[in-house]
Amino acid sequence: MDAGACFGIAGVQMNVSAFDSNVEHMGNYLRHIRSRFPWVRMVLFSELAALGPRHGTAEPLPGPTEARLAELARETGLWLIPGSLFEQAEGPDGPVVYNTTPVIDPAGVVVARFRKLFPFRPYERDVQGGTEFCVFDVPGVGRFGVSICYDMWFPETTRTLAAMGAEVILHPTMTDTIDRDVELAIARASAAQNQVYFFDVNGVGHGGVGRSIVCDPSGYVLHQAENGPEIMAIEVDLARLRRERERGLRSNLGQPLKSFRDRDCEFRLYRADAAAEFPYLHTLGPLTKPD
Repeated sequence: MDAGACFGIAGVQMNVSAFDSNVEHMGNYLRHIRSRFPWVRMVLFSELAALGPRHGTAEPLPGPTEARLAELARETGLWLIPGSLFEQAEGPDGPVVYNTTPVIDPAGVVVARFRKLFPFRPYERDVQGGTEFCVFDVPGVGRFGVSICYDMWFPETTRTLAAMGAEVILHPTMTDTIDRDVELAIARASAAQNQVYFFDVNGVGHGGVGRSIVCDPSGYVLHQAENGPEIMAIEVDLARLRRERERGLRSNLGQPLKSFRDRDCEFRLYRADAAAEFPYLHTLGPLTKPD
């Protein structure tokens, strides 16, 4: 096994407050992980972990909270995906808010920012959806992709990241609803269908109902958390992932990425002029919150 094949990642299922900053609490977790699990190189927190789920916390990026998180990454020497922040930005028709995840390297440099593609509409109606996918490389290790919460309900998001070369999907979420069991199934299916490691990290308290899950490229559950705070430190084996992508998951079985690449069918649904061919979707009515 080559030296760069194994890489330690810790998902943090943390108690999140909606009313106070959680940044220093995150810093304490980072320092503890650095000491307790010195083989861990990357830490992932849940969606909106830093400042909670209130839109009033939105800041421009770069901004003061992101700068403090970058200081913590530099202090601990860890790759940091701090969940996400509400980002205040200027749109063509005035101010808009995005749900944005910074990717911070161990030197404290923000190497990427990802804006959530699918806000949880109609409930998140005041959040603008992003339009760009996000992958980044850890030198000597591999390629990582980022998605946020509701994004994974749309299989095209994870498929696109895998097609861009992502081997690990980092997926912060903030699920406080009764459909968490459905998300656990989606996470496992996403891992197997795309032959990726899938880290789905939820919060607790105001940040969610917990039950974070980590799945491997064969769809096996490496760990599923309960409902309390928890550190999930797991070493991913990218040499094994690459072998399974080459030969098939679970000892030379399906090769879904290659099968998708070599498909005979075309998906006409995705064409710009598809509405006339698929009128059913337009019979469903507007995307509005039920009364």
